[in-house]
Amino acid sequence: MTDLIPPHGGVLKDLRLTTEQAEAAKTAAVDYPSWDLTERQLCDLELLANGGFSPLAGFLGQADYERVLAEMRLTDGTLWPMPITLDVSEALAETVSVGDRVALRDPEGVILAILTVSDQWRPDFEAEAQAVFGTTDRGHPGVAYLHERSHPVYLGGRIEALDLPGHYDFTHLRLTPADLRARFARNGWRRVVAFQTRNPMHRAHVELTFQAARQAEANLLVHPVVGMTKPGDVDHYSRVRCYEHVLQKYPEQTTALSLLPLAMRMGGPREALWHAIIRRNYGCTHFIVGRDHAGPGKDSQGEEIYGPYDAQEMVTRYADELGIEMVPFRMMVYVQERAGYAPIDEVDEASETVMNISGTEFRRRMREGLEIPDWFGYPEVVAELRKTFPPRARQGVTLFFTGLSGSGKSTIANAVMVKLMERGGRPVTLLDGDVVRKHLSSELGFSRAHRDLNIQRIGFVAAEITRNGGVAICAPIAPYTATRADVREMVEAANGGFIEIHVATPLAECERRDRKGLYAKARAGQIKGFTGIDDPYEAPVDPELRIDTTDSTPEEAAQQVLLKLEHLGFIDLS
Repeated sequence: MTDLIPPHGGVLKDLRLTTEQAEAAKTAAVDYPSWDLTERQLCDLELLANGGFSPLAGFLGQADYERVLAEMRLTDGTLWPMPITLDVSEALAETVSVGDRVALRDPEGVILAILTVSDQWRPDFEAEAQAVFGTTDRGHPGVAYLHERSHPVYLGGRIEALDLPGHYDFTHLRLTPADLRARFARNGWRRVVAFQTRNPMHRAHVELTFQAARQAEANLLVHPVVGMTKPGDVDHYSRVRCYEHVLQKYPEQTTALSLLPLAMRMGGPREALWHAIIRRNYGCTHFIVGRDHAGPGKDSQGEEIYGPYDAQEMVTRYADELGIEMVPFRMMVYVQERAGYAPIDEVDEASETVMNISGTEFRRRMREGLEIPDWFGYPEVVAELRKTFPPRARQGVTLFFTGLSGSGKSTIANAVMVKLMERGGRPVTLLDGDVVRKHLSSELGFSRAHRDLNIQRIGFVAAEITRNGGVAICAPIAPYTATRADVREMVEAANGGFIEIHVATPLAECERRDRKGLYAKARAGQIKGFTGIDDPYEAPVDPELRIDTTDSTPEEAAQQVLLKLEHLGFIDLS
């Protein structure tokens, strides 16, 4: 482990051991307790190990964590706005104490680092959310992550990195901070402005970066995030192919592309400050902060979480100690009379016509196969995105039926499957709750944890079917809102549609049918934890479709589903 001082960016931590040290550490680690890192933790470890998170030398201990939350500083006073923590399970926490060493592994079990535990504590996620994100609303993805995906115990301590996480994609673009600094020095780039993005780049972005580079009199680094971004974002494989097309639009030898393995928190102003520090570590002298930088959009009440220029104001406030200069930019819009782009605050709305396509409108046009005007997007980029996001009629889709036992889920699901297979055109797979229990989850019981695991397995299979353009029809009871939300997230991350169908047949009618006699046994106490009797069913609040089978035939219910599929564009009934 060393502290490097290359030409750009100041002191750079490198937590990697030498080859000989790493081999010795692997041998010793055989007897250490192990932790398999989550996707976010893998990203954090990589940037700790390679110096991207300098001056951090490991996951934050409790004192550093608390001061970061309260003041955006480490205990030594260094500016640092984002808590970098290692959350672990109760089970692991019970086996380790302060001073112990823990082997940190990737999902395949490969050891990547050793953590020497300095602190162990239980965080208050509500307080952390309020401090870091300025809200406790779970419509914020960072808040939702804390409450729904984080483990209950934090471990802090120094890291000894044996290796960086392995990557097989775009390896020529995965430059460490030391690599990038050395490249800048070789090329004589003394001033470098970095552009942060988690989205495909269109003409407005290119024009923005042109202007930023001219304003800063600097070379340009396009530095997109390829770790975790906002749920629903375009996958990084598609985005990087788009960036490579866009790179051809810049003058030769003026612009570079490199990938940043960062797990974003979507923390708005604090995140902008964090991004600036990271880019300083990568050797940049300037950093573009645009409108609503790293903002997650609206909360669950439909209100914007951050103001459009809160991030710029935050970075300005700490400019004297950042070590990197901000290049602020306003929203760029296409002006018809100028046949070009201009900052929105320089447009005379009384005499000039502003043309713009929102992200929502762009996705709608892509989904429906509509034209994307040349003034908005480069044809090469649009063509690349059309490969990833074909029109809905060619996308995969998951039909997720949920409802009480005896509500008619399986009957409708079978009828819909037959109707779709009758039509042809794409593969259709039925994942019925009872059938999945028999073949995929036969070892599971009916505790809440096991029910959740069963539904997550169904969701994983459905997502893979959807990813490959098929129709997955799922018909479990799925009584819990949070688990259904997990399945939706899995499927939508696979670039497919998700249609939740609540089969809302009343409990009394389900009991009246009771073909298997299950309700009677539950009422008699012979079956414990039966949904609708002594275990709750959390009805969907806003499903895409709600069906009550009390007074409808399976054929009529199936037709409602087909009409919904047609309305959403997944099939054409004409």
